[in-house]
Amino acid sequence: MFMAFGAGESAQAQKVQLAVLQYKGGGDWYSNPTSVPNLVQFCNEELDTRFDEEVPYVEVGSPALFNHPFVHMTGHGNVVFSPSEARNLRTWMEAGGFLHISDNYGMDTYVRKEMEKVFPDLDWVELPFEHPIYHGKFDFNEGLPKVHEHDGNAPQGFGLLLDGRLVCYFDVEADLGDGWEDFAVHRDPEAVRRRALEMGANLVSFAMQGGRDD
Repeated sequence: MFMAFGAGESAQAQKVQLAVLQYKGGGDWYSNPTSVPNLVQFCNEELDTRFDEEVPYVEVGSPALFNHPFVHMTGHGNVVFSPSEARNLRTWMEAGGFLHISDNYGMDTYVRKEMEKVFPDLDWVELPFEHPIYHGKFDFNEGLPKVHEHDGNAPQGFGLLLDGRLVCYFDVEADLGDGWEDFAVHRDPEAVRRRALEMGANLVSFAMQGGRDD
């Protein structure tokens, strides 16, 4: 079980490294290379964490996955998990790992199909606006912020709950990962980038505290 930042422990006391998930299927898992490094920097500044500034890519089926309590996944297209990769991902999440998936546009169908291999017994649940993930250090009373327009729909945040613990959060029509990128990449207004990073910090904080709302 990964250590949560709770009673007796703090982010300052641990050297934690976030990571980006590398998967097969032809999807561009490598998109948004500045996203998670910027999120790490933001968390270190705003949450007083001491996350390692190096953000590695980690393969779905690799034992190295277990070195990282929070892993980000993004892309625009196809995703394929082999049976062994699905088992590894499930075991990692059962051990306390938290997966954040940000649909960079075009991932939704593939993600849902492949995550069924990981947790065939779990259904995606849209998290209500009152869920504590939207009310960490930063408040989002209307849920996810909208970073980029995809199909003109409202942003949605879906979760997979394993025995009451949120193990995976999937943002759709929000594109949080784009919002974390360097300004020069998309030239989003600073206010939009700031809100995306604040939501990312809420995700990281909630995950590192155990992923439970009780």
